[in-house]
Amino acid sequence: MSEATVALTPILTRGWGSDRSWTLESYLSRGGYEGLKKANTMEPAEIVETVKASGLRGRGGAGFPTGLKWSFLPPDDGLPRYLVVNADESEPGTCKDIPTIMANPHVLIEGIAITSRAINCHHAFVYLRGEVVHVYRRLMLAGHQLPPRFRLPARRGRSRLPSPDECSKGSNRGRPVGRSSHHRSRGCRRIHLW
Repeated sequence: MSEATVALTPILTRGWGSDRSWTLESYLSRGGYEGLKKANTMEPAEIVETVKASGLRGRGGAGFPTGLKWSFLPPDDGLPRYLVVNADESEPGTCKDIPTIMANPHVLIEGIAITSRAINCHHAFVYLRGEVVHVYRRLMLAGHQLPPRFRLPARRGRSRLPSPDECSKGSNRGRPVGRSSHHRSRGCRRIHLW
């Protein structure tokens, strides 16, 4: 029996070895923001169907199909929609979000912009732990390289996001929950994109 060799083509990590890979110039030289240009010519439902057909999956443990997740949203009722990107990496052994943001923050920003268009969202937040100030700074630098219509004001929060169970109990009303007093964090970073 012969083994088939499959060549993998890096997408998220393409360009990580490039000089100053985190800059807008470097991202544009690798075709950055072309996906957003294309998405801006499409209707939201068309974007969702394109992503479903692509087989794109989330980077979390379950690898859930992205387009399918988007299709679960109820029909747009005109009320505000919010997108929260969890870059916390609080799971043991997780190391995917911080390297991406450090090496290529524009790929995250472009993904947020495409997602926002697909789900008709005008408010997006990136959750970062307060301990990763260098990652926050890199993301903010990338945001300052964008046209003025994109805003990245930062807000400080507490150490972790509440679980869905904690929110549903009503006791925390959706606010971040602090850790025990002997382990205090400097807080999280929430970045409002537009």
